[in-house]
This record gives sequence, C-alpha cells and structure tokens, in this order.
Amino acid sequence: MKLASLRDGGRDGRLAVVSRDLSRACLAPVPTMLALMDQWEAREPALRSSYQALNDGQCESFAFDPEQAMAPLPRSFQWLDASAFLAHGALMTKALRLEKNVQGDLPLIYQGGSDSLLGPCEDVPFPSEALGIDFEGEFAICLGDVPMGATLEEAQRAIRLLTIANDWSLRALAAREMATGFGWLQCKPSTSFAPVAITPDELGAAWDQGRVKLRLSVSLNGALFGQPDGAAMDFSFPELIRHAARTRCLCAGTLLGSGTVSEGAPQRVGSACIAEMRGGEMILHGEPRTAFLKFGDEVAMTAYDADGHAPFGALSQRVVAAPRQEIS
Repeated sequence: MKLASLRDGGRDGRLAVVSRDLSRACLAPVPTMLALMDQWEAREPALRSSYQALNDGQCESFAFDPEQAMAPLPRSFQWLDASAFLAHGALMTKALRLEKNVQGDLPLIYQGGSDSLLGPCEDVPFPSEALGIDFEGEFAICLGDVPMGATLEEAQRAIRLLTIANDWSLRALAAREMATGFGWLQCKPSTSFAPVAITPDELGAAWDQGRVKLRLSVSLNGALFGQPDGAAMDFSFPELIRHAARTRCLCAGTLLGSGTVSEGAPQRVGSACIAEMRGGEMILHGEPRTAFLKFGDEVAMTAYDADGHAPFGALSQRVVAAPRQEIS
C-alpha cells in the first residue's frame, strides 16, 4: 500500500491512503503516520482494506496532489542516515587524497535532525549560497520497534515503509564540524522526502535482499544529473538496522536512510550528489568543475520501476534564500 501525510494545518498532517497509480487518495482510518507507527499491527488490516477499495474504485476518494503532501512522516523521534554505498566513500577518499578510507568494513551511521522534515514540493531555504549547498539522493525506510541486539531476521521484519529522501548538505561547514569530533549539526539542514511511503511488497522483485533495486533519477534544473542504481548498496537495510540497534532499541517511527546512492562512476551514470560529481572531476581533471547550488536552482528526484512507473512519486524542489541573516 501507499501512504501520504496531507496538509491540514497541523504539525503532523492527515494520513491518507494513495492509489497504486498515485492518482487518487482517501483519508486513512488512522489520523497520522506517527499514530500508525505506534499501532501498526492493529491498524494495518484496515489500511490494506482501504487501499484495496481505493484501487477498485469502491470508496469515496479525491485527486491526489503531491503539492499538498508533507513528508510521509513530518516529524519523527529519530532520523538516522547511513553510508551504505562504499563506492561513494572510496571515490571521495581518492579525490581528496586521504590516507585511507576510514569506513572499513562497518556501516557509518549518524543521527540527524528529525523535528522538521520537508515535503516533496516545498521550497528549501538556506542562509547563504557560500555554504556549499548540495543534495544527496537516498532511499529510506520507516521502522517499527526494533529490540536492542536485533537479529537480521528481526531487523527485516521491522521494516514498515520505503521512500526516497534528499538529505541536503552544506559542504562548506562539514569539514569544520567533523574536525570537532562531535559530528554534524549545522551542515545537515532538514531532510526532504518523497510524497508517498510504500510497503515493500509494492516494489515486487525490485525489493530484494533488503535493497531497493531501482535507479534513482536525479535532475538539476531539468537536466539529468545522475541515475545510480540502488542495487549497488553494500550494506542492506537489515544490516544497517542491526548495526544501529547493537547497543539500544529503536523506537517505532524511526527513519533510516541509505546514504548517497552511488556506483562510484560519475562519468558513466552521473551522481546523486554534487560532491561526488566534483570528486570525479578532481580525479579526472585535477580540479572540480561543477558548482554547488545557487538560489533558484531546482532539484528533482524519482525512481522508476521496470514498467516506467514512479512508485514513490517525485521530489521537485527549489533552493531559496532563508529570510534570516546569513551565517558563515
């Protein structure tokens, strides 16, 4: 099934069931996505009945408008973001001439802000163009409760929903914040999400071995920027969940991102972030040639299945100046 949170004037929106072709929607028998995550087992059967009736044209419905969609989970108890594509780290290590790849054989996961997640069509405000504004296209999941020390099987069972995320980054602040040893804060603004989140069964064979095996299509100002394949994910989502839950439980409603989708081949398939494209240019030409984002730039992301459909819908957002004083 496919779910969205529609604007209703509140912080969490109104949960809606969306048809398979994303053309129609009906209000869900649960008010919010956050409430659904807390009551998944009890509420899922009624939601699936609503989804079936909607697709069969057997219930009252209305046209689904992605511009009225908030993030599927507009605020969450936790947003975790990983680096599950080793090719991305290897390329950046080579481009920046670092002594070694610090990742090793473990997934990297950081805890980001989850209190103000962005919808798919919102303008995205930034304090200054000088901060190195970048996008990062990812696949993401929403979880049920995960016990501490979860097995891979328990981790797999905890995956409730899949979606696409744009984990915006401010590259000019990243090195400074990492050097403190405390990690990222200012360089990681609010993350944006696709208009719908879907249950894994909606992808059929494209959901395989805990990976979304679809190409993530990223466009900048209407031109294709990259289309790396989610099948290249080195650490599966269950492996990421197990890593995150090694020393603590994860609360229902936790969001977990894959990190930048990457095949480490920007000259062949493009990239899902500007930093990786610039890294490829540094290796090839000795200097970066692609600029970071400017105010007015438009970024779009979607993923197409084998039939040419976009199961998650699309993000389409414009970078704008924040109505507050610049930071440096």
